[in-house]
Amino acid sequence: MTKVRRRQSLIGEVVSVKMDKTVNVRVVRKIPHPTYHKRVKRYKSYLAHVASIAPKQGDIVKISYVRPISKRKCWQVSQIIRESLKLEQ
Repeated sequence: MTKVRRRQSLIGEVVSVKMDKTVNVRVVRKIPHPTYHKRVKRYKSYLAHVASIAPKQGDIVKISYVRPISKRKCWQVSQIIRESLKLEQ
């Protein structure tokens, strides 16, 4: 019997593309404030490996968990959800 494992995936915005084969992705989540119960934003940045897909800064991408590639890099860009709307100068 084979088990199909669903890999964890997150959606975030590409913040930096200055590294080779790596992008910095910022994931935003909204949680209720413990006292005031207003929804507040919390951010976390992940380093994600880029294999065949080449996202640009500002793109919304989906990253999925893979085995650790380096000390801080254990995510891979799986697809580009939305291209960036910023005009390149």
